[in-house]
Amino acid sequence: MTSRSKKGLTLKDAFEVEHARREMERRKRDDAERQQQEEDLARAEELHEALIADGKFLADKGLVVDRRRYTVSLDHADYRLAVYFEAGKASVTAADKRSTPAGSAAPRKQETVESVADALRVMAQYLADETR
Repeated sequence: MTSRSKKGLTLKDAFEVEHARREMERRKRDDAERQQQEEDLARAEELHEALIADGKFLADKGLVVDRRRYTVSLDHADYRLAVYFEAGKASVTAADKRSTPAGSAAPRKQETVESVADALRVMAQYLADETR
C-alpha cells in the first residue's frame, strides 16, 4: 500500500495513473492500426478476386495477376500496373519495363483513389493507355 501525503496523491500513484493511461492509448492505437491493416488486406483481396475473374481476358492481353499482401499487380512483358492499399487509400501506378533494367520498372503514372472500384477503373484506364 502506498502512503499518501496530506494532499492526497503520491508520486508513485501519479506515475501509475499516467503509466496506465499511456498503456490504454497505446492499445487503442495498436487496435486501430490492426483494424486498418485488416481492411486494407481485405480490399487487396477484393481487387485480386475481381482481376482473376476473367482469366481469358488476362491471357488475351498477356497479363499475369499477382498479390503480395497489400499489393495487387498486373504484369505484362512491357509494363506493370500495381495497386498498393494503405491507410484506407489505394495508390495505383503504371510502370514501363521497356526503358528500365529488369526488375526495376519505375512508375510513370500514379493516382491515389478511395475504393476498390476506383482502383479497378484507374487500372483499366492505364491498361487502355498501354494497349493503344
